[in-house]
Amino acid sequence: MKKFMCEDFLLSTNTAKELFSACKGEPIFDWHCHLPPKEIYENKTPRDITELWLAADHYKWRAMRSCGVNEEYITGSASPYEKFKAWAKCMPKLIGNPLYHWTHLELQRYFGIFTPLSEKTADEIWEKTNSMIAAGGFTPRELIEKSNVECVCTTDDPADTLEFHELIKNDPSFKTKVLPAFRPDKALGIDAPTFLPWLNSLESVYGKKINSFAELKAALVSRIEHFEKMGCRATDHAFNPVPYKKMSNSELENVFAKALKNEALTPDEAEGYKTELLRFLAAEYHKRGWAMELHIGATRNNNTKMFDLLGPDSGFDSIGDDSIANKLSCLLDSINSENCLPKTILFTLNPKDNQVLGAMTGNFQTDEAASKIQFGTAWWFNDNIDGMRAQIAALANTGVLANFIGMVTDSRSFLSYPRHEYFRRILCEYIGNLVENGEYPYDIDVLSQTVKDISFGNAKNYFGI
Repeated sequence: MKKFMCEDFLLSTNTAKELFSACKGEPIFDWHCHLPPKEIYENKTPRDITELWLAADHYKWRAMRSCGVNEEYITGSASPYEKFKAWAKCMPKLIGNPLYHWTHLELQRYFGIFTPLSEKTADEIWEKTNSMIAAGGFTPRELIEKSNVECVCTTDDPADTLEFHELIKNDPSFKTKVLPAFRPDKALGIDAPTFLPWLNSLESVYGKKINSFAELKAALVSRIEHFEKMGCRATDHAFNPVPYKKMSNSELENVFAKALKNEALTPDEAEGYKTELLRFLAAEYHKRGWAMELHIGATRNNNTKMFDLLGPDSGFDSIGDDSIANKLSCLLDSINSENCLPKTILFTLNPKDNQVLGAMTGNFQTDEAASKIQFGTAWWFNDNIDGMRAQIAALANTGVLANFIGMVTDSRSFLSYPRHEYFRRILCEYIGNLVENGEYPYDIDVLSQTVKDISFGNAKNYFGI
């Protein structure tokens, strides 16, 4: 029996251990996350472990609700100690859940605590973690640097001013690059109740009224240019379902005019607008060498009662089950036919589509970049042992694993970087098993370079930073 989460955690063969030794010290390229740039700039010491660990982690909130914890101890007015104790009480129940591993990796790597968290050990761990936080070394920048992060790409709306990115950029004391990533979901969501308030926000930063679809495109190009000045190299879009319906300019102007009058749009009108705006944006990304991320398959805000109470990103999203292959193919093909397809990363939240996306990437590869079209890493509900193994295997079977740009943190927590270690261990175990089973030769130079590239080098080269 192995010791709990020991040095060889998730590594069962000598080859896997050797490969992990080769890549474990590689820097982190955090090319998709939700860290707030304001918090990175202000660089405040957290009050306690609860603020650092539980304040914005809807993964933990969701698990706590499943354990029957009252909302008062999750997002309510209970004290930080009471919330921490409630989380600790849940921990022994999370057998097989990645939260169990992530929690203990974070305790081990940042606090040197190897005692499993439970109701019995909660007070001891509460005292030790808070003592260490008070002593210093746990500000956002210190945690990023301690985690060996070379670059962070945040997620930013076109209407964001990017003032904190500029302040960070002009601060020579912080060496990690913090770059914006362009996320125009609210621009694409013409059928959402947030569209008109968002349009007012865009007008404020653009400095002009937007009365037509043509003027909206001009405003978005202006914001893209501003993002580029701030170092942007990545964009992000979330779709469920994937849109594809061609629409003429006159039709688009009519749809936009209806939206300005707050008139209800038909599903076809909304889909046509989303299709054509994304095609337009993709061409702008291609001009600048940006990468376009497409996150497909989330069904969001399923619990209306809790959405009204807490808003989005509070633990009530899940996996969608739409058919994606045909419309995704048509969408990418229409952009590619105009020689405007940027570097593109396809993510699926539904693992049934792993093979679909793995195979889809091969349809549009060119010599512009190694594996220009990428199958993104196991995401959200899939960033666990089984999900990562399945995504890696699907990519290896349908594409070129050695060109994979690897893990994303996809987190709002500054303690989440051990997830990259988790991924690297799973990757090394997968490749190590191929070697041990005689399915790939034992060439340690090639193998070591491969896992190092997947861990860091491929992403750095792909995004051109």
